[in-house]
Amino acid sequence: MEEMNGSCPHCSGKHKDREDKEKKDLMNRLKRIEGQVRGVEGMLENDAYCTDILIQVSAITSALNSFNKVLLANHMRSCVADNIREGNDEIIDELVVTLQKLMK
Repeated sequence: MEEMNGSCPHCSGKHKDREDKEKKDLMNRLKRIEGQVRGVEGMLENDAYCTDILIQVSAITSALNSFNKVLLANHMRSCVADNIREGNDEIIDELVVTLQKLMK
């Protein structure tokens, strides 16, 4: 994990070089979610019934939760484990803060 000059005001300024397979899997998940969001947009434009839209939004929420679970597991196996092996126990505090934000 390396630091970079962060242009995003919400980002930590760190970055991670991901293996192609991991990146491809995560990107595919996001593209499917994007498609689902566009589908809901279309439903709204076509005056779809409220519960039909709600069910689709629930599916999107589930897909985002699944994305987060995969990303968190990858983070713990790589970034967190590597930092602990290098003696950087501060990563545990970072992980605790991240989990608290995820569990709001």
